[in-house]
This record gives sequence, structure tokens and C-alpha cells, in this order.
Amino acid sequence: MTNFKRLGLALAVTVGLAACATWPGATGQGPLQPEIATGFTRKADVVTAKFAVAAANPLATQAGFEVLKAGGSAVDAAIAVQMVLGLVEPQSSGIGGGAFLLHSTSGEGVPKVQAFDGRETAPAAATEDMLLNADGKPLAFHAAVVGGRSVGTPGVLRMLAQAHAQHGKLPWAKLFEPAIALATQGFAISPRLHAQLKADAYLRLDPTARAYFYQANGEPHAIGYALRNPELAAVLQRIATEGVQAFYSGDVAETVVRKVQQHPSNPGRLALSDLANYQAKERTPVCFDHAAVSRVYRVCGFPPPSSGAIAIGQILGMLQHTPASLMSSPTEAVDGTPDARWLHLYTEASRLAFADRAQYVADPDFAPAPSGEWQSLLAPAYLRERAKFIQPTAQTQVLPGVPVRAQRSSFAPMVDQPEYGTSHISIVDGQGNALAMTTTIEDAFGSRQMVKGFLLNNELTDFSFAPRDAQGRLVANRVQPNKRPRSSMSPTLVFDKATGQLVMSVGSPGGAMIIHFTAKTLYGVLNWGMSPQQAIALPNFGSVGGPLVLEGGRFAPATLVSLRERGHEVKELALTSGLQAVVRRNKSSRSEWISGADPRREGVVLGE
Repeated sequence: MTNFKRLGLALAVTVGLAACATWPGATGQGPLQPEIATGFTRKADVVTAKFAVAAANPLATQAGFEVLKAGGSAVDAAIAVQMVLGLVEPQSSGIGGGAFLLHSTSGEGVPKVQAFDGRETAPAAATEDMLLNADGKPLAFHAAVVGGRSVGTPGVLRMLAQAHAQHGKLPWAKLFEPAIALATQGFAISPRLHAQLKADAYLRLDPTARAYFYQANGEPHAIGYALRNPELAAVLQRIATEGVQAFYSGDVAETVVRKVQQHPSNPGRLALSDLANYQAKERTPVCFDHAAVSRVYRVCGFPPPSSGAIAIGQILGMLQHTPASLMSSPTEAVDGTPDARWLHLYTEASRLAFADRAQYVADPDFAPAPSGEWQSLLAPAYLRERAKFIQPTAQTQVLPGVPVRAQRSSFAPMVDQPEYGTSHISIVDGQGNALAMTTTIEDAFGSRQMVKGFLLNNELTDFSFAPRDAQGRLVANRVQPNKRPRSSMSPTLVFDKATGQLVMSVGSPGGAMIIHFTAKTLYGVLNWGMSPQQAIALPNFGSVGGPLVLEGGRFAPATLVSLRERGHEVKELALTSGLQAVVRRNKSSRSEWISGADPRREGVVLGE
């Protein structure tokens, strides 16, 4: 039996499931979660000397480990991991979706940080009203999602090819071998995938997906069932041999377009020309300084169309102008959770950041940054002024700010709507090169459209359904031809500002809550001195504009009472992050890596 099959079978029989979570509505209940909760299993930090890979499924992590052990680069390992994730964790990512990859190159002095954008794009035939119904009102979320309407041009393969051309060490074809072997031989359905399949109301509607994932009686195949995917194996083999053109043209592209355009009730507008013309982009990362107790860090994240790095930078920057830094860490608290006073300050800072996010952030090729640069939203003087709005009680109305030298935006703020996704990979290779990559098909199982063994994304529902507000003002993140929808994906790399040494790679899935999951982990490691596993395991919390949502069952009743006394509407939900983090720990004359994977999902860390 192969190592991959042993890992899959072990996972299937040892991981326990919690009761499936319900899917709360967005209004008044907090943000809808992309995937259901499937338990909480305590995990220990993993310490390695040479390299480390953290991913959302043991089979994917194993693929990355084997690549690193063979001398591959961080990018090489990420490609192998992604190909396996698309097979064994199809609800979260795959070749039918997109990704953001943040990469740093080791060396002397200031590290080189690159942002590779593989975000999906709207078809050239897209129109700003395509997410509205016949009455001109926004469609119900899943009415837009399920079918061809929501499918954007997939970008992950072109982006990975671009990154591999610059940073790959092993041959492209070799990186597909683990996924091809698993797809051919079969992999054991994990408890998490089984639970997702059982809970989903729409995947069975697609005949191709139903035949693959479900039994004749409509029930998903059992936990541990060896699921084989020869169609995907054949597609991956062609991409491995012929390059990404095998996906973006020819019969694979034709099958994708036919599926989208010929959906019987909800056809889409994706065309062969959209696939042929898709280009991955290299963008300038968004970086900012973060002063913690002992040193100053340089934190780098992904620029727009992602909103993650800007929002995280604003939250951390505003907190520096509050008493938050003087408050005890959760490890010193009786119940091991953040103090209610700290949670209040964090929530108020995040509401200010999300107001700016709703006003300004969209594809930068279509919506320019205020004052001409995104750094204006992170300017220390601007954040100092914004922090003055943080008061002892919750703000009743939160408005976007106006950065220095910027004119007031003519765009309308985007109203809150469901946002989903994803999977995250953090890797450091044997040469010290690192990456953080967040990858997605958006909603769980994407558009629920399966072709040639893989699922298509529903990324267009990350655009604002309503292109204008009641006054007729345009929304920056509205649908436009060839535009990339706004994202919350937050792949993040952290450096010691004084030395340039890499300190951390981190990120998470979770829709708009990605911002909070990632910020929590950054604060825990950098400000509170926690190990990555301790910071990841901290209870989740955050607000995306509505109520303050706390991870159910993780906070003391007194904390909830204290927050409500400060004027917060508080809800408890299962907040199923999927954090991965790799952190450098310096010990006397040498460094080592200490890494963690989220106890709420199936991810593991491997390295040596």
C-alpha cells in the first residue's frame, strides 16, 4: 500500500465528526460560513530543522513533503499540494478555480517578495446586471451560484505556471505525479468530505457530480470509500505533458464552456476566448510595519483585488493607538480567551477597516486606489485619525474614511453579502524560500458544475450583486467584463524589519472572516508570543459589518455579557477557519521552524 493510501485510510478511520452545523442566514446572524463544522481535534506544534509544509489534507501535505525532500522549491511543493487538494478536498479548491500566491526569496538583505495573481475573471460578455433578476433586484445567493452564471475564467493553473517559470527547480510534469497516482488508484473519502457531501443541497443536481460523489440512493459514498477519478487523472496528465495550454484550449476548454453555456436553467457567459486570453498577473505586495513588544515586523500581504492585507494592516495599525497592546495575552486569562476589553477594541477597529473595504477595494485595473496608491489606506497618520473613532462603547454608525490627499470617493459602498472559500497552504523550502498561497473555487463545491473530474468555480458571486445604490452611484466591486472580483484571501508573509529574516507564513480559508482568522493568528504570534498552534487554536471572532460573531462554546458567558454591555450585538456560530502557519524560531546558533495546522479541519504539517 502506498504512503498516500495509508494516510487516507488512517484519516478516514481516526478523525471524529461533530454534529453538522446549520447554515445561518446572513442578516442578523453573522456571516454564512463556507463549509460546515466537522469537529475540533487538538494538535501539537510541529518542529522541523530544514523545511515544512502545512496544508488542509494529509494527502496533500504528503505530496508537498515528498517534493521538498526531493530538493524541490516551495513553488514546486505548492503545485503538487494544489493538484492533490483539488482531488481530495474538491469542495474548497481545484484547477477550476483561482489563487493568490505570495512568495519570498531567501538571501542577504531585504527579501524579494512577489505577489502572483491567479484570480478568476468575469467573461468578456459579462454585464453589470447579470446578478439581478427580471425585476432588477439581486438574485438570491444560490440562485446565482448554482449553474453556469457564476463561473469565472479559472486562473490557478496559469498563475502556478508563471510562478514555476521563475522559481521551479523540479520538472513541471513531476509535480503532477502524486495527484495522478491518487486519482488513478483512488483515495479514501475523509470524514470532512463525507460530511460536506451529505450536507450539500445542490451538488446532486448536476448529473456528472452525482454519479461521481454519490451512490444510487443519493447518499454520499461512505467514509473510507476508495474514490477514483480517471477523468481528472487524464486531464492532469495532459497538463503535465503539454503544459497549461492543454487546459486553456482544446477539448478541455470546449467541455468547460459547453457546460457553462448550456446549463438548462442558469446558463453562463464564459467563452473559449476568455480561457484563451486569460493572463496571470504579478502585482506589488502590500507591506506595512507592525510594532510588537520586542521588535518591529514587516508584514506583507496580497494587494487588490484582495482586501485582506489592507484590512489586516488597518486593524493592527489602529490597535497600536489604543490600550490593546497593554492588555494581557489570552494565555494569562483564566479561560484562555481574549479579554472582553481587547475584543471590543479589535471589533471597533475592524469595523472601521471593513467600512473602507466596502468603499474602496476592487480590481485595481477598474477602480483606482484613493490618492493613487493603496498605501494611503495604511498611512500611520490616517490610521491614527481613524483610531480616534474607537470609543468605550460600540459605534452605532461606521463610515469610510478619506485618506490624506484623496478626494471623497464617488463610488457607493458595497453592501454586505455572503462570501465564501477556500484552502490555504504555507511552505518553507530547504533553501529558506517561502510562500503563502490561498486557493479557492469560492462556495463549497463552487457552482456545483463538474467537468472531466473537476468542479467549476462560482467566483462571480464575489462581485456586488447590485451594481448601484439607491441613489444610482456605482459600486466599485460591480461586475464588468474581464474584471477580477474582490477577495478576502489573505496569504501573509512576515519579516523581521531589522534583519529582513523571514519570520512567518500564514493564511486561512473562511470567506470574509479570513481577515479575522489571519489577524488573530498574527496578533497571537507577534504580540502575545504564542506558538503558531496556540495562536491558531485560539477561539475565532470578528465582525464583517453586522454583529460581533464569536466561535460557539469557546467564550465564557461573562465575556458575552461584557461585550453586550459595551453595545455589541453578539452571536455565536461555528467559525470553521482552516489556518496554516509556519514560524521561524531562533535557538542560540541556529534556526528551526515551528508550524501549526487548524484543529477545526483535517490539515497537518510535515517536514524535516
